[in-house]
Amino acid sequence: MTLTREDPALARTVEDEAELVEFFRSGETARADWRIGTEHEKVGLYRESLQPLPYEGEHGIAALLAELVRGHGFSPLLDGGRLVGLEREGTWITLEPGGQLELSGAPLLTLHETCREFQDHLALMKHCSERFGMVWLGLGIHPLARVEEIPRMPRQRYTIMREYLGQRGPMALEMMHSTGSVQTNLDYGSEADLARKLRVALAASPVLTALYANSSVSGGEPNGFESHRAWVWRHTDPDRCGLLPFVFEESWDEGNAYRRYVQWALDVPMLFIQREDRHVPMQGRSFRAYLARGHDGFKAILADWALHLTTLFPEVRLKRVIETRSSDAVPPGLVCALPAFWKGLLYDEPTLAEAWERLRHWRFEDVDRLHAEVARTALKAQTREGPILALAKDLVDLAARGLKSLDERNRKGEDERLFLDPLYEILDRGSSPGRYLLERWDGAWSRRMDLLVEYSKY
Repeated sequence: MTLTREDPALARTVEDEAELVEFFRSGETARADWRIGTEHEKVGLYRESLQPLPYEGEHGIAALLAELVRGHGFSPLLDGGRLVGLEREGTWITLEPGGQLELSGAPLLTLHETCREFQDHLALMKHCSERFGMVWLGLGIHPLARVEEIPRMPRQRYTIMREYLGQRGPMALEMMHSTGSVQTNLDYGSEADLARKLRVALAASPVLTALYANSSVSGGEPNGFESHRAWVWRHTDPDRCGLLPFVFEESWDEGNAYRRYVQWALDVPMLFIQREDRHVPMQGRSFRAYLARGHDGFKAILADWALHLTTLFPEVRLKRVIETRSSDAVPPGLVCALPAFWKGLLYDEPTLAEAWERLRHWRFEDVDRLHAEVARTALKAQTREGPILALAKDLVDLAARGLKSLDERNRKGEDERLFLDPLYEILDRGSSPGRYLLERWDGAWSRRMDLLVEYSKY
């Protein structure tokens, strides 16, 4: 099986930009069918030596993936004949450039289901990894190995990305090989619904970066940031990363959101297209140029557009779902809190309307400045209206109100607000996970990396 999730219908040739707009319109989902999905990356190393994990070898990542195929019902996903991922019942485990493993969860109705899926995944990974001497960390960046020390994973797309992105930003290779994040995928019901959700999510993204800042130690020492991961992304590729300035313009409205996103994405240089098992480098050609003139004998097909969208890395990304991307990888409770925050804020109509009114007047310059500041100081940063801690409390309270209104209960009769408890603990403490880690690093742990790993492991 080739590593692809493309619908066969996407194989048709694209003739004009209107079809790309319709691609997003085809993602509209009836309210009763809205689901939520969580993607989570884990940074791995060997438990005893604390060395990063290679792909090859008796105790390498390929051997771990093969064990999951043999003993746990996963189907293999191959790239050039090499095992680089797994699929089982709508969930995917994929191999990231530096050996990180990502769980892409199934789209599920309730947070109770989403968190159960995640906990089951962690239990399985812990069980299977122990025999290989591996541990997986809930951190936003590799705490010990420098980027040049981390093995490169053998996927064609990553070879192309290394060559291209390595020339675009000073921290692009660190982004690829050292970082880990947790993301949430959400549905939208219409273009107007998408327009509000995208604007609110982008304006709120620095708040989530601050609450989830958890990459304060890298290369074996404090790096001067509470979310070094966020800073790395700001220095990866200005063409495809960041906060989408056009979403903050006055001309952004309910009737042009798809078209505006298409116009932006058309001009971002492409990385590659895929034909069967082969990834074809696009050498910086924009999708606009590719659509007009083709490339190396290939003509644009809809699958190329879908693939191109996955190589764009704004803080909130549009595919046929909305993907929020602002959060470091964190301990398990906080992983479940992330989709709870976004579901409560964006899936309850009155709550979304209130969040829109709260944030709609924020300018791109305000949010961009705040995003840079929270990378360094997280919950100590100042917004245009005062402490970010106060804004974070307001937004978490709004999310709780939304979850109460949605009223999805588990078998004990508890609604989904319970998943926000770890965020309230952070708010009560007034400091991010990255700050909490630094305090112990310089205190009780006496800068011992083995104690940091013991604290961070799943």
